[in-house]
Amino acid sequence: MANRQRWTPTHEAPEPLEGPVVATITGGTILWFVLFLVQLPFYGWFSDHGHTWWLWTCLAGAGLGLIGIWYVRKRDAAIKRDAETKRAAAAKAA
Repeated sequence: MANRQRWTPTHEAPEPLEGPVVATITGGTILWFVLFLVQLPFYGWFSDHGHTWWLWTCLAGAGLGLIGIWYVRKRDAAIKRDAETKRAAAAKAA
């Protein structure tokens, strides 16, 4: 095998983007569930053509989205608690 050099970045990674994470995950979860519901009346067609996995993919996306909503809500609460703790410590030190 030829000599391979590993690629190493020459700059620092950018800060992660923060935004309305809970709303984004909730919206995605709703979208997956709506897609499941829209396809449900066509189950027979999907079954005849071997595409029932489309329905179950949408349902799995909605189910995993529920876990995601739970996770990002807990994460958001922990971030707010940490910020409040730091603010209180700074006020106490001043």
